[in-house]
Amino acid sequence: MLHTFDFGSVRIPANVTGAPIAVPGGHIVPAGPVALLHPFGDTEFYRHGWNSWSPSGWARTDGETIGIKDSPRRLLTADDAANETPHLHSGSAVGAVVGEDGNVLLLGALGLGTPRVGADGNVLWGRAEEASAEWFVGYGPEVEVFAAYADLVAARLGRRSLRAGAVWSSWYSFFEDIDEDTIARTVRDLAGYPFDVFQLDDGWEPIVGDWTANAKFPSGMAATARTIADAGFRPGLWLAPMIALPDSDIARTRPDLLVQDDDGRPLVSGYNWDSHYYSLDTTQAEVKDHLREVFERVTGWGYRYLKLDFMYAGAITGNRSTGVHRETAYREAVEHIRSVVGDDVYLLGCGVPMIPSVGVFDGARVGPDVAAFWDNAERVGDPSGVGARNSIVSSINRAWMKRLYEVDPDAIYFRSARSLLSDGERQALRDTAAVLEFRSTSDPLAWLTPAERGELRDYMEETALIEQTGRYAFRISGREVDFTPIVTGEAAVEAASVVG
Repeated sequence: MLHTFDFGSVRIPANVTGAPIAVPGGHIVPAGPVALLHPFGDTEFYRHGWNSWSPSGWARTDGETIGIKDSPRRLLTADDAANETPHLHSGSAVGAVVGEDGNVLLLGALGLGTPRVGADGNVLWGRAEEASAEWFVGYGPEVEVFAAYADLVAARLGRRSLRAGAVWSSWYSFFEDIDEDTIARTVRDLAGYPFDVFQLDDGWEPIVGDWTANAKFPSGMAATARTIADAGFRPGLWLAPMIALPDSDIARTRPDLLVQDDDGRPLVSGYNWDSHYYSLDTTQAEVKDHLREVFERVTGWGYRYLKLDFMYAGAITGNRSTGVHRETAYREAVEHIRSVVGDDVYLLGCGVPMIPSVGVFDGARVGPDVAAFWDNAERVGDPSGVGARNSIVSSINRAWMKRLYEVDPDAIYFRSARSLLSDGERQALRDTAAVLEFRSTSDPLAWLTPAERGELRDYMEETALIEQTGRYAFRISGREVDFTPIVTGEAAVEAASVVG
């Protein structure tokens, strides 16, 4: 049906499937295709990525699109490959265009079904693979309209209230090279420092897909959890429960439990660890039983903070045992995991589909992996690539998601050793974490100078007062910080901090 939205200063003709309902900040539109005929001509469009690593940000409709280009393998992992439009402006679940008065017209889905929002110089449109979710249409100041949308999403999908506190993770120091003694030594060094969580990352399991201790942890994972807890930290552990490498026991012995391709073979869902990997078919009862066993095991060991990685694979396009939509399959799987671990275990999602994870995860990564360098010259055109700048850009463009769960911009650095980052680049990462109110690092104390140890302690103890004063401008405890030069690429970059 035809309808005209009257926002006072602007009227928006629209094609919708039913009569809109007025709500604070805008209107609810029934599920189905939506086309808003905006009068703004070519303007800025907000593109939102599907999962944690997917590029997000603003670009002009008559300019270059934001997305992963010319890299099918990376696209499969870091965005919704089934719906990506590399030469058209579109994104996942929510989008917005800027009006002549500086206000924004926003269209956002209020549920699952892999909704897509795109724009050109005439139309802001929405559609979905499964038209089950209503839409929100709003117009007004950017921060207010995104807040109204986020609150409606949370009202439908829920919002968790657990806080992570200050987190120390093993990844950006030791990567997979961890063992029982290294972890115990690092825990002892950190005792007395203001961390709430000590989290082991990848490297403790024999192979991705089989979630038991490897030979580097001869005393078992429960013993390491006790070591962490005895030092006063909440034990944390990394898993990637939705995927399995080809040589894992579950992939070798039970390929029937994996999502299938159209030829009836296990579907390749992404690439890492010098290999491809597969997705578990979580619509099968045996897979749900497997997930229950895994999470009862790791929580039984004593881990109360779980970082769940590569979770998008649970919602990838493929053939499952039932015809349920892929985002519904994912949602049911993570709700099952939540029911197993209980409400007092903190779940941090990484590589998660952003909207389908709301109400289940306590926190979510909102950008690509950070690194001890600013950018990678060999990955020009891939805003999902590893690096400090890409991490900042995507994370700041998702600051509005703080109303849905804790948003994790990834680790920050204090160390000057084993790092190419300048003092200013390290400060930009710290400012990003302060703005998003999630603070984590991987710096071992042994790698820090006495002055850097003091900076770490002071930063992790600090509670900053955050005020947003512009799209990328913030006031951090009275200090003005503007990320615009970083986002636009105009910030000066030291050659020594770029690799490739």
